[in-house]
Amino acid sequence: MAETIVMKDSGLSVPDRPIIPFIEGDGIGPDIWAAAVRVFDAAVEKSYGTSRSIEWLEVPAGTKGYEQTGAWLPEKTKEAFRTYLVGIKGPLTTPVGGGFRSLNVTLRQELDLYVCLRPVKYYQGIPSPVKRPELVDMTVFRENTEDVYAGFETPQGSAETRELITYLEREFGWKIRQDSGVGIKPVSISATERLVRAAVKYALARRQKTVTLVHKGNIMKYTEGAFREWGYAVARREFPDQVVGWDDFEGEVPEGKVLVKDVIADAFLQQILTRPAEYDVIATLNLNGDYVSDALAAQVGGIGIAPGANINYETGLAIFEATHGTAPKYAGLDKVNPSSLILSGKMMFEYLGWDEAAQAVERGVSRAIAAGEVTYDLARLMDAAREVPTSGFADAIIRGM
Repeated sequence: MAETIVMKDSGLSVPDRPIIPFIEGDGIGPDIWAAAVRVFDAAVEKSYGTSRSIEWLEVPAGTKGYEQTGAWLPEKTKEAFRTYLVGIKGPLTTPVGGGFRSLNVTLRQELDLYVCLRPVKYYQGIPSPVKRPELVDMTVFRENTEDVYAGFETPQGSAETRELITYLEREFGWKIRQDSGVGIKPVSISATERLVRAAVKYALARRQKTVTLVHKGNIMKYTEGAFREWGYAVARREFPDQVVGWDDFEGEVPEGKVLVKDVIADAFLQQILTRPAEYDVIATLNLNGDYVSDALAAQVGGIGIAPGANINYETGLAIFEATHGTAPKYAGLDKVNPSSLILSGKMMFEYLGWDEAAQAVERGVSRAIAAGEVTYDLARLMDAAREVPTSGFADAIIRGM
């Protein structure tokens, strides 16, 4: 009998047959979901036989949500994620001309999913623009609720912009050109602390050696610079026996501890190309995290194979997702690469504590790619590859388990 995942003081309590809501997605969403769900069910069956299974519960959003309910993001869909805690979704379109800035952003903010989690690693055989892509193995903790996501903007030439510019000059002496648009971004202690706390816990649990705070604090001292200071402070205060500070570092991180360090964002974007092996877990603000996640994905083969999740580690609520767009011109063609969604499912299994199922997915994906049984996007770049459809790639992954 299917049951609900619940959050207890000790962490998630996951039954053997959890109910997991899913959003199929727009455009290519149905194609990649059909492939991914077969992989997920096969991984569970191969790992646990009949002792565990997932009851999938479809919830509408995007085009399907609008067609069924008149809302792009129905309240019953948000309520399903609140009730069942863990879910997964395909890519969603965003309505043009008004309403939501982004359905994905709205989900993250309304459900307070404060970590955008993006692991990045290389799979042997995938074409890469860098010489040593296998050295890239990082996990990005991107703050998901403030910075540009909670920013306020006023357009150039509007009455409110003129009023704001006048106020800022009168009250603070800020000289802003009259023909400017104006943007304000908030960065708070509370959001910084819970992000860095989650990143340090993650690193310690996985025996990672470093957590790096990526920021532009040399210029934006009271937002990004404060993020750096608050990040160091919470790490030292809450993990005094497990954290090594950058100032105390002498060349070797002791076993069972993690080094917390920081780097300016532009320098970091250079160093992930020149010495990526120096970085494990990254904690950063929203806009930086957007740039960094996609830049790292490009080094290991592109966003088409990049998994992601949006998580609140305090409530347990988590939504795993494909990180790419809807690609409507390929919809219904059984053609596109489902790896982003499939590897997001691997992350979901890890989050549930179903490590055997996660490892089965990992084995299947690795072996399918190594054998050259891949979708068109990879086949056209690989020597001696055999192009297979979306469904055929799922078949290859299942065989590889």
